[in-house]
Amino acid sequence: MSIVPPTTGDPRVGATTSAPQTDYGAAFRRYATIAGVHLAVVAIWYAITATGYLKPFILPSPLATLETLFHPRYRWLDNAAVTATEIFVGYWLAVVAGVMLALLFSWFRTVHAIFFPLLVTISMVPKVALGPLFVVWFGYGITTNIFFAFIISFFPILITTARGLREVEPDLLDLVRALKGTRWQIFTKIQFPGALPYIFSAMKVGAILAVAGAIVGEFIASSSGLGYLMIQVQTTLDTAAMFMAVILLTLLGISLFGFVLLLERIFVVKDARLDANPS
Repeated sequence: MSIVPPTTGDPRVGATTSAPQTDYGAAFRRYATIAGVHLAVVAIWYAITATGYLKPFILPSPLATLETLFHPRYRWLDNAAVTATEIFVGYWLAVVAGVMLALLFSWFRTVHAIFFPLLVTISMVPKVALGPLFVVWFGYGITTNIFFAFIISFFPILITTARGLREVEPDLLDLVRALKGTRWQIFTKIQFPGALPYIFSAMKVGAILAVAGAIVGEFIASSSGLGYLMIQVQTTLDTAAMFMAVILLTLLGISLFGFVLLLERIFVVKDARLDANPS
């Protein structure tokens, strides 16, 4: 007499069908929580202004802030376009230059030994203190502000990418060299894929800093842009317009950060990603 154990089925079948639903549910709860927190902040903001305790020039209401968006005298579209150009151009120039220079350092140890410490020292210089020099060199306008966005986001990208390129296992590099692999093959097949988590981590930090760099530049040397507009309306205590400028700047930063995050999810597997999200 034989005993046949009951058939329970492959447990992986249920896991395969339920895992995507679980992932979607977790994502929905996460984004719903984020949206709820932001709506709660707006509700608290409205409740505070509704009491009338604070003057409008101290804290304007959300409605008054939104109304400024429809006033043509602020030229929101033109000013936002200028600031967006400064942020995006300066940022992507920093990404390209930082990654290429880090690659140069990884290929030539002598160049790394000579110039990398110098660049680290330069990165310690307060960038705002260089503002007057940038004005002398580049004049007032978009070029100076692009350079501000570039220089502030460049160094974190360079330093973190250089670290990522150095994190490759030496034994793996020795193996490829023993197999007569070229320098380009080593870079494309081993170094660059291995450094991608570090590169995207640096890019996320650089995206945040590029926004700050462009605005600092507009505060110092500009005749247009959202930062320049904030300086202009400050003299008339137009706080509602200042709040709207801050909101638009935040949206620009979120769009850039979100795009980098999307690229990271495409090119880097989840387990290899480095957390550089702002907390």
